[in-house]
Amino acid sequence: MSAPDTARAAVERLRAAEVSGRPCAPVRDLLGDTDQDAAYAVQAAGIEARVAAGARRIGRKIGLTSKAVQAQFGVFSPDFGVLLDDMVYADREPVPLDRFLQPRVEAEVAFVLGADLDSPTANVADVLRATEFVLPALEIVDSRVADWDIKITDTIADNASSGALVLGSTPRRVDAVDLPGIGMVLEHRGDVVSVGSGAACLGTPAAAVAWLARAVARHGHPLLAGEVILSGALGPMVPVRGPGSYRARLDGLGAVHAVFSVPAGSAAGTGSPEEGTRP
Repeated sequence: MSAPDTARAAVERLRAAEVSGRPCAPVRDLLGDTDQDAAYAVQAAGIEARVAAGARRIGRKIGLTSKAVQAQFGVFSPDFGVLLDDMVYADREPVPLDRFLQPRVEAEVAFVLGADLDSPTANVADVLRATEFVLPALEIVDSRVADWDIKITDTIADNASSGALVLGSTPRRVDAVDLPGIGMVLEHRGDVVSVGSGAACLGTPAAAVAWLARAVARHGHPLLAGEVILSGALGPMVPVRGPGSYRARLDGLGAVHAVFSVPAGSAAGTGSPEEGTRP
């Protein structure tokens, strides 16, 4: 099978899973376990199809910022995906559970850029200079691959396992926040389900954004003013097993809430969407 045919088959497999609500087999049988360039080509084709259907690019996300998760996938750097306008929810806005297949939630710092970050040698100082403000955020990660049985090429092709994001509503100047010193607590129904810190994200979330700026500039799609950047998890991700609210409290940034709801007549929430998945 030619490279274009392979990419098309991978895109169609992932798209069919999303549309049907039934997770699919991994796509590494088409792409191999390690060919990240081929996986990013699949990601780009999938995003182009969504944009052609009316979606709008609004930013990027960084994945695999945790050293432990990198070791799990046998890689030594993060990956990235694209954020679209139909993925964004406001603090406390109902998030329909039935749009996801196997959702998990994690707390992050969102950077909103006031200037382009278009250098392939961007550093932390460049990130701080270009950032207009930061927000607390919750990323809802999701996989179209059954049982989260993914390697690096599977997650990259699947837009870095993106699902949605919830943005807090109180901006903070980046120079007013101790980014590596941020403490994070994620709660569900009053129970603490995840804790973490800014230092867990490549030492500081600003370093993660610098890595992203360099990586996407080399791919020819630099970060631009106005984009929202999810900088990576501050603590372990948590499975979402049904409707309810998750609250993340980030020191110096405030709180943000993801409220998962079940639309009337929906079958979502009747069982665990994470049944059979790996921890």
